[in-house]
Amino acid sequence: MAAAAARRLGERIRAGLVIASDAADVPDAFELIVGGHPLPTAASEAGGRRALALAASVADGEMLLALISGGASALMAVPADGITLDDKRAATQQLLRAGADIHALNTLRKHLSAVKGGWLAARARGACLALAISDVVGDDLSVIASGPTVPDASTFRDALDVILRFGGPDAFPRAVVARLERGAAGAVEETPKPGDTRLARATTSVIGSRRDAMIGAAAEAAERGYHVVQIDDPVVGDARESAAAHVRAATARAKSLPRPTCIVSSGETTVHVVGRGRGGRNQEFALAAAALLADADGDVALASVGTDGIDGPTDAAGAIADATTLARARAAGVDARAHLDDNNAYAFFDAIGDLIHTGPTGTNVGDLQVILLA
Repeated sequence: MAAAAARRLGERIRAGLVIASDAADVPDAFELIVGGHPLPTAASEAGGRRALALAASVADGEMLLALISGGASALMAVPADGITLDDKRAATQQLLRAGADIHALNTLRKHLSAVKGGWLAARARGACLALAISDVVGDDLSVIASGPTVPDASTFRDALDVILRFGGPDAFPRAVVARLERGAAGAVEETPKPGDTRLARATTSVIGSRRDAMIGAAAEAAERGYHVVQIDDPVVGDARESAAAHVRAATARAKSLPRPTCIVSSGETTVHVVGRGRGGRNQEFALAAAALLADADGDVALASVGTDGIDGPTDAAGAIADATTLARARAAGVDARAHLDDNNAYAFFDAIGDLIHTGPTGTNVGDLQVILLA
């Protein structure tokens, strides 16, 4: 995105910043900072502070161009007053392990941040244009990247409710709870709300989403001779529960379709981590689906992948399961039920060679599922 901006705008760019999850070549006018994902690092904080400084340098007659491509909630992090980076990391980790969805997670993040929830655009005296590739189901601009350039309708009370839903106050750093309680009592300034004049010159648009990934997968499948079905309803909720429901619905639908058939869907599930495994929501989705695939009629295979090439805290993008997965695992002495109960789908699929490794793709539009029926 930075390279495209540099080609289009050339010398009109006086300064630029790329905050990415790994090292990459950037245009000459841009500075590169490698932040952390899914948890922020010290470099994430440095990147966030540099972004705020750039925004503050934008004068009347200039424009702040923000190009957002997934992961920015972690990659660009500036703790709010009274909060440390470790506090933010601990709070994020708790929500991730408790299975919070992105809306709940980013509601909390916005109220612990000095850059999210509209604060980045509020720093600029000139105009702000943000172009976002959405990794959020529903493409809510206030949730994508935790909304650094848009008004925030959520409140400190909402953020406090998130804590109560996902572990309670004792599961979070005391400084986090104290800030939210002060904010809910009106003692801390809220995030900029709709109608805030500081954001009157800011415009944010979605330029890519999960549907683009589905369209690409469907086109490739059609070229390979498959009858293609796209399921527009997002795949959301707990990974293992949504996997079972999704496979049942997809295989039932496929009974009336010509073969070979490719069923394409997308979304973003969650995992409530209770075991000791490395997890990954796409890997857990595939493992939960394996039992149903074993009983399916004919040859059937399923892949579930993160479009960013990173599934949870693992080096895999996701995994493949098919009608033979459980039988091959038993032959290898690998217990599917035990691995699922331990949130350890990574070790399960690693043992039978069915992890999907793509490496980081450089963008993120959520998760993609593909089911093939021969």
